[in-house]
Formats: sequence, C-alpha cells, structure tokens
Amino acid sequence: MFDSHAHYDDEAFDEDRDQVLSGLAGRGVTHVVNPGCTVSSSRAAAALAERYGHVYAAAGIHPENCAGAGEEDFEQIRALLRHPKVVAVGEIGLDYYWKENPPREFQRQVFRRQLALAEEAGLPVIVHDRDAHGDALAIVREFPRVRGVFHCYSGSLEDARELVKAGWYLGFNGAITFQNARKAPEVVTWAPLERILIETDCPYLTPVPFRGRRNDSGYLPYVAEKIAGWKGLTVEAVEEATTRNAKKFYGIE
Repeated sequence: MFDSHAHYDDEAFDEDRDQVLSGLAGRGVTHVVNPGCTVSSSRAAAALAERYGHVYAAAGIHPENCAGAGEEDFEQIRALLRHPKVVAVGEIGLDYYWKENPPREFQRQVFRRQLALAEEAGLPVIVHDRDAHGDALAIVREFPRVRGVFHCYSGSLEDARELVKAGWYLGFNGAITFQNARKAPEVVTWAPLERILIETDCPYLTPVPFRGRRNDSGYLPYVAEKIAGWKGLTVEAVEEATTRNAKKFYGIE
C-alpha cells in the first residue's frame, strides 16, 4: 500500500515516530508521502525522507498557516523542491472553514504563488480544499500545465468529473467511512480507478471503527475496503491500483 498523504512530522508522533515508521513495512505499507504545512514542517518532512527509504516529502505552505507568507518563504520552498526526495508541492490550497484563518484573498494569492512554483519545478501539487470548492477549482484552471491531487476530496461529482478530465487525481481517506460522507459514495463509484489515491492524513481522520484514535498508515486497508465495496472490487485490487497510481503521480520508480 502507498499512503499518499501523511503527517509524521506532527507532534502526535513525537514519542514513537521511529517505531511507527519502521514498522510500516510489516503492516503492508511500502511508501509514504509526508507533505509540509509550513517552511519548517516542510524541512522536517524532507529530513524524515532522508532518514527512511520508504518516506518521501512534499514542500508547501498550508492555507491555515499562510499568514505573513512572503518572498523569503517562497524562496525557501523553491529550494526544498530541489531536494531529491521532495516529490510534490504541498500541502497548499484554500480553507474557508475556520473564521480565524488568514483572509481569503491572501489565501488565494499564496495558493497561486505556489502553483506557479510547481509549474516552474515541474512537480505535481497536493491541494487542500475545505469549503472553498468554487475558488479552488477556478484557481487551478488558471494553471493548465499543473497537475495534482485534491486530497481528502469532498467536492461534488460534477467537480470531480472536471478535475479528472483535466488530468487530476482524487485522494480519499478515513473521512469516507464517516456517516456524514454523503457525496463520497457517488464520487468514488464513478471515479476511474486509475485516478484514485488513498491516504490517511494521519494523525487525523482515523477511519471507522477506530475513529477517535490517532491515525497512521496501518489503517489504510479500511479506506481501500470502503472503495472496494462501492466499486465492486477486491480490497487487494484497490490497494494494488492505488499504489501504482501514486508511484506514477509522484514519479517514484
């Protein structure tokens, strides 16, 4: 299995990070991509990728953390994108859910700036989109040469069709196992298997029946199982296909 989006630099793993990461192979997890959310966490993600052969990193500034971001920050992200194990720009995007987040117009500026960095570097992007579907889709349309994944996809079937047609991927995690995941069954059932990535977003969004515990990549089978049920496939077929997809998406042999 390939966990296409996990945050092992998070403080939730401070006490047992090495134990968890070293034990993933024994739980069937062969690859992990750890996106950054700030310049410092992007550096931490790159450091983890240097230490563990099965871990890769992405570098970016998350919309919740973008207050005050300026050219010096973008230059540091640009430098990290040259790291041999940094395989994407992320986690970037828009978050309109929290009122205390940076102003929406500033979020949009930072999002555009990082999409431009991705275009320059020739790397895919990992997009965070929470309650900002219209603006997020409009902005990625401005960068037709950039491809990426909408992680933790929660948009409509109509938006999913547009993204897939444009060459984008859809990422699904434990949130699709929640009772309030109303759009997920329709979107997942329709989505071409070759455009689906699975992820944990750990330590967050632990799937049912373990919701409330700290998440990690070992819970990926519960995401694959939900997708398999909706698409009439075996869990193994979903795990194999999404691993193949993620390797292609991130350019990992």
